[in-house]
Amino acid sequence: MSDDALVIFTPSGKRGHFPLGTPVLTAARQLGVDLDSVCGGRGICSKCQISPGYGAFPKHGVTVEDDALTEWNAVEERYKSKRGMVDGRRLGCQAKVMGDVVIDVPPESQVHKQVIRKSASDRVIAMDPATRLLYVEVAEPDMHEPTGDFERLALALRDQWQVPDVVADLAILRRLQPALRKGDWTLTVALHKGNHDAQPRILDIWPGFYDGAIHGLAIDLGSTTIAAHLCDLRDGRVLASGGVMNPQIRFGEDLMSRVSYVMMNAGGDVEMTRVVREALNALAASIAAEGGVDPASIYEAVVVCNPVMHHLLLGIDPVELGQAPFALATSGSVSLDARDLHLGTLNRAARVYMLPCIAGHVGADAAAVALSEEPGRSDEMVLIVDVGTNAEILLGNSSRVLACSSPTGPAFEGAQISSGQRAAPGAIERVEIDPLTKEPRFRVIGSDLWSDHPEFGRATERTGVTGICGSGIIEAVAEMRIAGLVDAGGLIGGPEQTGTARCVPEGRTHSYVLHDGTAAGGPRILVTQGDIRAIQLAKSALYAGARLLMDEMGIDRVDRVTLAGAFGAHISPKHAMVLGMIPDAPLAKVTSAGNAAGTGARIALCNVAARNQIEATVHHIHKVETAIEPRFQEHFVNANAIPHAVDSFPSLAAIVTLPDVSFNTSGGREGRRRRG
Repeated sequence: MSDDALVIFTPSGKRGHFPLGTPVLTAARQLGVDLDSVCGGRGICSKCQISPGYGAFPKHGVTVEDDALTEWNAVEERYKSKRGMVDGRRLGCQAKVMGDVVIDVPPESQVHKQVIRKSASDRVIAMDPATRLLYVEVAEPDMHEPTGDFERLALALRDQWQVPDVVADLAILRRLQPALRKGDWTLTVALHKGNHDAQPRILDIWPGFYDGAIHGLAIDLGSTTIAAHLCDLRDGRVLASGGVMNPQIRFGEDLMSRVSYVMMNAGGDVEMTRVVREALNALAASIAAEGGVDPASIYEAVVVCNPVMHHLLLGIDPVELGQAPFALATSGSVSLDARDLHLGTLNRAARVYMLPCIAGHVGADAAAVALSEEPGRSDEMVLIVDVGTNAEILLGNSSRVLACSSPTGPAFEGAQISSGQRAAPGAIERVEIDPLTKEPRFRVIGSDLWSDHPEFGRATERTGVTGICGSGIIEAVAEMRIAGLVDAGGLIGGPEQTGTARCVPEGRTHSYVLHDGTAAGGPRILVTQGDIRAIQLAKSALYAGARLLMDEMGIDRVDRVTLAGAFGAHISPKHAMVLGMIPDAPLAKVTSAGNAAGTGARIALCNVAARNQIEATVHHIHKVETAIEPRFQEHFVNANAIPHAVDSFPSLAAIVTLPDVSFNTSGGREGRRRRG
């Protein structure tokens, strides 16, 4: 039996081996994991709550046994009995490592609050929400015309608002008679009319005239991040936005890892369904508090997500999505009661609408992007790239629209990166490297000052420099290529080859020291050869997907590129093109759409006709399946080079000259491949 065990923390992805009996909190501190504690590990503050995962984790190469942590102890029991604690959670200061284990750090246990990159963009939306308030005058009962109060309410809605065949559940019927009499036969109803031929439904009632606010949630349920916008359904205003890391990440960082977890662990899908629903409830409560509204005033939610997230949220086994022909249980839109998803934070009568999926691996999030950006109405050939753990790509114009998904993995989110972290205060988000001196400067989230500014230390005193997020690692790798620190094959040069001592040996490879804060007790942040490789794999998958669509369309160039999602809003087009993440195009024609999927969700929330529109549109989008297309692998290999082994980038070459350097000193096939 080994004397130590592997501990893997999510969502950070940090891992290390520790002696048996090491407290989880100690392991987290030694790895630099963002796990809070203010009581010194005495089990008093409860800030260090963690969620251990059990079963097989193929992505991490470990199987977590039931006894991977020490047994529940009296300190934890005392805390839970007095203050309460979510079932399945442990206190990091009390639970000790006894075997290989995967540990999730929930958002409330993290010191640094995540900065949600998927903020709501400004958008004028024609208001026609599915849920609205209607004031009606109801005829009083008459002994000579014996009809029930509900039937007369339905008649009033038909005559005064042209709403036919309304329905209501038992809870409304119980409240109807006292409300009508208190309101002197007038009533305000919250009516949900749905889309298509859905039967109108009364969600709530108030005596007399009521003009209070009713709210809705637009939710972008991503593989790594869940973002939501709280909207006023009267005028579409976004009152608050927020987000959390998807807690499913501890079961697998990418979609296929989660499907594998379900295949190898009985009940794994049920567990993932439970944790994502809990996260949605917590997010709804926090956003409502931020917006200053009662969660009970949230009567509707619109959800967009990829197919695996779609199935797991609905409680459908996603295994069929892990193997050809990648069959969905349903590809159409879904309308249901929020209580069917156990979303108890919302109003008890709230409704949930999920946009349709385009195909097996192109989901409702891609449909939402199509609704927001409308490539089918463009005269130019437009490439729309929504980058996340699973990239959604659309290509087309008014004549034809194609779509595909590409498994980029979580590197763009800062995961699988040696010093990577989520976007939180203190994370490096912008990088510049002087091509002559090879010296870097950077900016961190929470400060507008660059690191070479005299006041930078003071400005970042509270947060420090803690790691590097997705946008930071993308810019760092691109800047290293521009500065001649990385060659076209992705190899980092040594100090003699690059002329800087910042390139330090790491085993048989080299790393670049971006920041060394060890003198002040901070971290040493490196860009390692492994980091470069992770970015190469991610960007190659992205480019190969786009190139595959271009092949299908029979074109070699696009007129314009739209970058969507967190990446699109926080990375420069130049750096994206230097890396070879996107095809060559004039930089003026590469723009950001922000969180297009979230915008599409807001449009569907605020305009019921838009739901009919996108349900019709998805049938005209042709899906290209990257998983079974032989050319995808060819494009992927060629795209490993930075920016590309074969394709030319004339627009990029007009503004950036990439150094012609090669740091590969080995021979043979591997040497030739890396020089590609």
